[in-house]
Amino acid sequence: MIRLYLADEAASQGLAAALAASAPAPAVVYLHGDLGSGKSTLARAWLRALGVTGTVRSPTYTLVERYPLAAGSEALHLDLYRIGGAAELEYLGLDDAGACLWLVEWPERGAGGLPPADLHVHLEVAGSGRSARLDPASSRGRAWLDGLSLPADLRPLSEPEP
Repeated sequence: MIRLYLADEAASQGLAAALAASAPAPAVVYLHGDLGSGKSTLARAWLRALGVTGTVRSPTYTLVERYPLAAGSEALHLDLYRIGGAAELEYLGLDDAGACLWLVEWPERGAGGLPPADLHVHLEVAGSGRSARLDPASSRGRAWLDGLSLPADLRPLSEPEP
């Protein structure tokens, strides 16, 4: 587990760039946090770090946005806030998705209908910035975090006392 303080949007962009640079393929990332915690900001920065140009839309109403990446691969950004349950995922056409990256906001609403996560990113408002907790959820996720090289300006947070 890694805990960080993200002082501003530039810090979120730095984290996203570091994660994008070292992500295994495929990688499934569940983004957790309340409304306004920075999930979409992190996802947008991550997609930009992968070379996505043009408009990077939030999938709040479309539920899924697909982004072509280099070498014919694809990234998916899902926002499941508006679905009632995993059964609704079948209408999104994700069964044939050969995406190398899944960024999933509100994954608990699609529980049982999504591929298992490699990494959980928990975001919270912390003063004028955000706190981020990165939890691996698979052996691929553990290896990813073990090899993660973070920008020097990202400040680690100490572990809370039990």
